[in-house]
Amino acid sequence: MMLGGQRLNIAKIKTPAFFQAAKEDHIAPAVSVYNGAKLFGGPVKFVLAGSGNIAGVINPPAAGKYQHWTNDALPASLEEWHAGATEHPGSWWPAWEVWLGQRSGEKVAPPSLGTLESGYRPRRDAPGMYVLQR
Repeated sequence: MMLGGQRLNIAKIKTPAFFQAAKEDHIAPAVSVYNGAKLFGGPVKFVLAGSGNIAGVINPPAAGKYQHWTNDALPASLEEWHAGATEHPGSWWPAWEVWLGQRSGEKVAPPSLGTLESGYRPRRDAPGMYVLQR
């Protein structure tokens, strides 16, 4: 890929990367996501979720649905990866949370946005100014 007249070489990207694919996804086929993940030069975590494109991504842990597979190796093909993978029940989100936690500081509570009772007032009525922008 050319970007600004320079050839982009993602093998030079050394930042840790997490890739998630859904087993039955027809929009971003798992084999394509896997092959793309292998192009990066840094440490890569690939996780395969059960189900299709949207359900495979937004499946929250509380739903108790589907499953996901993990494998620390990145062999030549997705088939080899899957053969060596471990199946886990439920959402892939906890695996992502662990991966993020290993690369993050301590968890902090989000700042309060305030309430109408405490003096917080919206800047504009809904839906906001962005809907008027062209």
